[in-house]
Amino acid sequence: MYICLKLKQINQDMTLIKSISGIRGTIGGTVGDNLTPIDAVKFAAAYGSWLKSETNKKNPTVVVGRDARISGPMIQQLVMNSLVGLGIDVIDLGLSTTPTVEVAVPIEKADGGIILTASHNPKQWNALKLLNNKGEFLNASNGQKILDKAENDDYTFVEVDDLGTITTNDTYIDKHIEEVLKLTLVNAEIVKEAGFKVVVDAVNSTGGIAIPQLLKKMGVEVVELYCEPNGHFPHNPEPLKEHLTDLSELVVKEKADLGITVDPDVDRLAFMSEDGEMFGEEYTLVACADFVLGKVPGNTVSNLSSSRALRDVTNKHNGTYEASAVGEVNVVEKMKANKAVIGGEGNGGIIYPDSHYGRDSLVGVALFLTHLAEKKCSVSELRNSYPSYFMSKNKIQLTPELDVDAVLNGFHKIHASEEVTTIDGVKVDFSDCWVHLRKSNTEPIIRIYTEALSQKKADELAENTIVSLKEIAGI
Repeated sequence: MYICLKLKQINQDMTLIKSISGIRGTIGGTVGDNLTPIDAVKFAAAYGSWLKSETNKKNPTVVVGRDARISGPMIQQLVMNSLVGLGIDVIDLGLSTTPTVEVAVPIEKADGGIILTASHNPKQWNALKLLNNKGEFLNASNGQKILDKAENDDYTFVEVDDLGTITTNDTYIDKHIEEVLKLTLVNAEIVKEAGFKVVVDAVNSTGGIAIPQLLKKMGVEVVELYCEPNGHFPHNPEPLKEHLTDLSELVVKEKADLGITVDPDVDRLAFMSEDGEMFGEEYTLVACADFVLGKVPGNTVSNLSSSRALRDVTNKHNGTYEASAVGEVNVVEKMKANKAVIGGEGNGGIIYPDSHYGRDSLVGVALFLTHLAEKKCSVSELRNSYPSYFMSKNKIQLTPELDVDAVLNGFHKIHASEEVTTIDGVKVDFSDCWVHLRKSNTEPIIRIYTEALSQKKADELAENTIVSLKEIAGI
């Protein structure tokens, strides 16, 4: 989750964004306007200083891992040695994944973790994502403390005899896979018997290490596409249909049972059917939840901008569905409160508490393939068994002097007779569709998400919403 608190923008390729969950930006440029070495050191030092104050330990331990971005080795050395300078011991996982670092933190009994990845952003970006001692993202309060420390240069480095150490441990992708295969609901034997053939597009990042290795352990025949972890992304790394034409073509050519794609840090997962059509990112969570709820009755959680299909599947299994504010931290918080057995985000993020409270594509792959093997159907048949919804994502640009909150309140009043949720912007649930409005924290923009039973209706709902917002705003 990125709640942007400060944004300096020179152009689209020169940006630094500081948030409660970390810092992200483009490599190169000037200090304070980009993710320069100075900015990486400042933010790592702020995090380490906060961690020392929280633990009251002379030598806390932090797990550090990175995706395969070209800037990764540079940023990792800067971050690790900044922590060493604070007297913090570092466990260096090297090339890793976001969920792997999350799994490693509690196993190592570490005090925190840092993942060096800019998720689905292009290769010129990198970021520091920050974890607590549970391997979970920091809450808003702790994130703000770190931002304050970075802003005020509030950190003190130790003397030479008190420097921390760096220990290399490159075994954690293997350990992560072992943990996934030990999950009660994962059945590698039935997957092996199914004889699946799968094409994997890992956008030349660390998913190219982890996903094929997991699949082979489950007895799956793997065709690798862009699985060399060299950081040179062959296409836009966000796992959306328009970026995956090569995967689609290869799935059909190889007569594969399905395609699998992940983003650079392997916390977003999308499937492709045997006919080269997208299974749908929103339906990654739906399918995995259907499988889990069929074995373990319980509740589910996703964010307000995720598909209604999860609610439908949860109701089918007599569970309770709840929606959280957008952002992984918020999803996890509500999952814990409601004792959800599975949850996540509609962008292909699976959170399965029996493993850990973080989006994990390895867990998602293992659950999905077990589900598919048990169903003994094709991926397209599985997709057709779920309710079909269609989404539209838009935004409206407003003038800087406009009161965005007043516009959202006006929209709320117009639809007061409907089911309205205001924990994160304004969401209006109609009988067969919904619209969710969220304001940007950095510019006068309202983001508009709609879902309906057809793409045409979803688009029309978005268009009508934009007209209504302009009328409310008087523009």
